[in-house]
Amino acid sequence: MANASPDLDNAEAQRQLNNNNRPIGSGFWETECTSSKLFECSRIKALADERDAVQKKTFTKWVNSHLARVSCRISDLYNDLRDGYMLTRLLEVLSGELLPRPTRGRMRIHCLENVDKALQFLKEQRVHLENVGSHDIVDGNHRLTLGLIWTIILRFQIQVIKIETEDNRETRSAKDALLLWCQMKTAGYPEVNIQNFTTCWRDGLAFNALIHRHRPDLIEFHKLTRSNATHNLQQAFNIAEQHLGLTKLLDPEDVNTENPDEKSIITYVVSYYHYFSKMKALIVEGKRVGKVLDNCVEAEKIVNRYDALASDLLDWIEKTIAVISNQKFANSLTGVQQQLQAFTTYCTIEKPIKFQEKGNLEVLLFTIQSKLRANNQKPYVPNDGKLISDINKAWERLEKAEHERGVALRKELIRQEKLELLAQRFDHKTTMRQAWLNENQRLVSQDNFGYDLPAVEAAMKKHEAIEADIASYEERIGVVVELAAEMEAEGYYDIRRISARKENILGQWSLLKELVAGRRTRLEKNLALQKTFQDMVYMIDWMEDTVNLDMFFCFFFTCSLLFPLFLRNQSTWCKSLA
Repeated sequence: MANASPDLDNAEAQRQLNNNNRPIGSGFWETECTSSKLFECSRIKALADERDAVQKKTFTKWVNSHLARVSCRISDLYNDLRDGYMLTRLLEVLSGELLPRPTRGRMRIHCLENVDKALQFLKEQRVHLENVGSHDIVDGNHRLTLGLIWTIILRFQIQVIKIETEDNRETRSAKDALLLWCQMKTAGYPEVNIQNFTTCWRDGLAFNALIHRHRPDLIEFHKLTRSNATHNLQQAFNIAEQHLGLTKLLDPEDVNTENPDEKSIITYVVSYYHYFSKMKALIVEGKRVGKVLDNCVEAEKIVNRYDALASDLLDWIEKTIAVISNQKFANSLTGVQQQLQAFTTYCTIEKPIKFQEKGNLEVLLFTIQSKLRANNQKPYVPNDGKLISDINKAWERLEKAEHERGVALRKELIRQEKLELLAQRFDHKTTMRQAWLNENQRLVSQDNFGYDLPAVEAAMKKHEAIEADIASYEERIGVVVELAAEMEAEGYYDIRRISARKENILGQWSLLKELVAGRRTRLEKNLALQKTFQDMVYMIDWMEDTVNLDMFFCFFFTCSLLFPLFLRNQSTWCKSLA
């Protein structure tokens, strides 16, 4: 499509024409130059309009030739495709697939939705649409509508020659393959030298030569002359329509012009190729063209494979970086060991496979370039982000994240091993403390003090030894508490169990101290009682030795009166001790 902007050129020329700041002597030359430029711009615009008109007519006929299979027809290419319905039917005919049902309604939003469905289908067919949006078609944009139809022709009409891809270089190779076919078929015909799809077809001899090569019974080629171009073109178009069934996409005046439209001629010549390629007499020639096409298709397959493999590898790299960059580890020794094992598996099994894929990509890219060079095609340049250098940079980021992951995992493993050792030490000490507490609670719960003063005094000394032992044991209880506090500060995963055991030890420790204090109280009272009994015995012995019998009996009588009262008081006191 023409990219000239005549309106802008005219405005620029007019601005220069009205510029009064030029030197006076240059006015004549300025006028001449401006007029020349205006004429050139007008000529460019006229040629562009002529080309658009020819393309519109040719593409309209081409579209109708396919819509006829579903009893449909368009009259205006720009207007009749705006609602998206005819565009959808055309794509269904060409692809043999069913597209989403068009939305009912004639509002703009309905038209946009229908056209968007058609464009989305083309994208799914790997058709590259350059700057074409649904609003362009709905608005009836002439050049973009023509561009869309040309893209569809390339994809569905010339696919046996060269499958249309997103790479424009592949499209040009399709044109070259078709040109090669035309040259092969017209080789040896006098005054026929096809070098392009424009001026080489103006005299009509090339069209007649193609038909005569395959159907010499239809044309007397030796009677044709270059000077009678209109007759030659009309004859070729009529014979192709009447005897070959090829739609008359062009008129003689469309071709016999100073600048014939290349796309229109290609569209029409392709119909010749499709027809003649089916004839058995062209098997050998078809194989030659097919070889060229196969090379192009094979190159494209390898390109697609490279693109897919590069995308998969880059996706894997990014996902792996996201996974191994996560510094949240399992809060247990077993969990961290499992994570370390998974990381080791990744480093020794998964990553080497991807590294080999990375190397294969480099080999594949070299193969692509070699095949394209052998086919005289331009080197393949991967899309942005899929260059070998891009993949190498992504791989470097992966290795950096991998190193950080390994360091963090080993650090966490050391921390968990330390916590596990602390837990084992804590359990061992709490088990020992529990046994010691149970034994001492059993000892201090026994009140076997004896029944005389020496026995009670011996029990008191033994009790004091127990108290001294318990007092010295308090530091060991503190060690258990410190271990539990350290594990809690480090976030040990089983801290609830540790805290429960710690609290149990502290509770048993408090109970032991209470039992010891109570036993001392009972011992002290028992000791006081035994001393009282001892004093009474001493008094009785003294009375026997120092007073006479009468006085003794008198004293004994008095004591006999007081002793029952003393016994009642002692009984009450002993019960309180119990």
